[in-house]
Amino acid sequence: MTATPLDDTARLRATADFVREHDTTTLLPLLLPGLDGPDHQALADSFRFSHAALLVLPPDHATLHAQLAACGLRFDAPPQPSVVVRGRLARRHGRAEADLDVSILRPTVPGPQGERTVEVFALTVPPGSDLADLAAHERAHQHEAHLAFELTRPEPLALRGLCALLARHGATPDGGGYNPHEDSTVLYFTAPSGSRTGFRRVELYAHGDHRAVLTDHLGAAPARQPAEALLLQLTGAWTTQALAVAARLGLPDALDTAAPTAPEVLARDLGADPQSLVTLLRYLAMLGAVTELPDGYRLTATGALLRADAPGSLRPLALMYGGPFYRSFGELEHTVRTGHAAFDHLFGENHFDHFARDPELAELFDQSMAASSRMFEPLPAHPVVTAAARGTGTGTGTGTGGTVVDIAGGNGELLGRLLAAHPRLRGVLLERPHAVEAARRQLDAAGLGERCGYVAGDFADVPADADVYLLSRVLHDWEDERCREILRHCARAMPAHADLLIVERLLPADGSASLATAWDLHMMCNTGGRERTAEHYARLLADAGLHLLDHAPLPLGAAVLHVRKAAVPAPAEPARPTPAHAGR
Repeated sequence: MTATPLDDTARLRATADFVREHDTTTLLPLLLPGLDGPDHQALADSFRFSHAALLVLPPDHATLHAQLAACGLRFDAPPQPSVVVRGRLARRHGRAEADLDVSILRPTVPGPQGERTVEVFALTVPPGSDLADLAAHERAHQHEAHLAFELTRPEPLALRGLCALLARHGATPDGGGYNPHEDSTVLYFTAPSGSRTGFRRVELYAHGDHRAVLTDHLGAAPARQPAEALLLQLTGAWTTQALAVAARLGLPDALDTAAPTAPEVLARDLGADPQSLVTLLRYLAMLGAVTELPDGYRLTATGALLRADAPGSLRPLALMYGGPFYRSFGELEHTVRTGHAAFDHLFGENHFDHFARDPELAELFDQSMAASSRMFEPLPAHPVVTAAARGTGTGTGTGTGGTVVDIAGGNGELLGRLLAAHPRLRGVLLERPHAVEAARRQLDAAGLGERCGYVAGDFADVPADADVYLLSRVLHDWEDERCREILRHCARAMPAHADLLIVERLLPADGSASLATAWDLHMMCNTGGRERTAEHYARLLADAGLHLLDHAPLPLGAAVLHVRKAAVPAPAEPARPTPAHAGR
């Protein structure tokens, strides 16, 4: 049957009605069957339903405008070129991209939570055009119809975490691209079987240039030749050093995110060789950290995370991964052959002691820990914490706020977030003496010191009778037996009503891509520790008389495990204590 312009009008009207009727909360269960509460909340907190999209193929621009008007869809902004859809159509139909003039229009419609958009891709197909077969195929199959979700924080790690979460619920990678006209990155997925939205594809939309993430997303499909793929992987060390050197030079701080800077000006300001700096800039542009323009280079949203003063700056991590940890990874073979940490082999001592002996390294390490602190953002709203803040989770029944103990709590970043969010909570931080003093200064500066106590000691000194205990990025520093020892100290200190929250990255049980897999190698090489699956943690907890109730995702690929004491008595206290160290 030959499609007519009326078909496009009907589809436009149906899409507009869909956008008017749905929001993020109502869409997610329809889109991802079996989505559970924690994953639903993680997705709802990370992105918002932005628009529904479709491809229309009118005979001319006047017809398109009439169709939009008939559906009550009006727009003010001029159409923009669609790089991504044009490329997809060209590949699907074996056409030259230059022959496909695809534009994007974004008329708005009111929705249940404010104004949303119908994204209209338009390819003009005049009567008698050689594009008629293409148009008939696209109308029949609706390849470009999709639902789009926009990241609330368009950052590479958040984007990677969302990709992993969608994949875990059955969505599969289905292309994507970067649109320089709008400085935006889109990642497409095929919706899982059983999806009940009527749309077979999903788009993640992120402002900025995220081509490094896009490369990995596209690489999920076997499009690249094996030798090329392997060569790109073999140059990973170059990427680490390029980003670390850029951070050390202060390059991100010298660039603007809005206007380009000429390379010769950058070279003069940074004290760098002009030709060598241009070579570095070209590589950084390939990574998506900068954008190359005719009159210079502009910093992208990704590159801006390397600025020293950026909120949530990752500069300390770049310096750490391009510095001492880069050197220790050069000795990875030693770890694989012997089972012993390469860091100890290279530096002659474990990395906790090594950093403690060097004040500059110790400060950089503390800063690198803070760089990942955004994984803590959902924790103040965790039911265990809110119950303790209200006094409903305490054992006294008095209704006064409870006490939270942060074990090996580092500089107090996590504990400070909980105390700031809940004025009735009290806190205790257990750490090594020099770390306690640093945490005291930070919490005092935040006006939280009066509600916080401090214990200078090791894991054997976990305070008793609190309501909530925290172990954040601690257990992955250690091998299994040492973890059991730490957990037994916790079990001994915890009253029957208390909760233990453990923050770690969980290895996926199905072998899917995960940040935890990378950190597993990192921990093995640098601390002798490891990442673990939820089931592995459950076994360690059971050995210590504790029970894993559930776990929920956190930003940056992390998870929070909720633990309580088991019904059976915990094993006897271990014979020797373990020194407390700030978690990674």
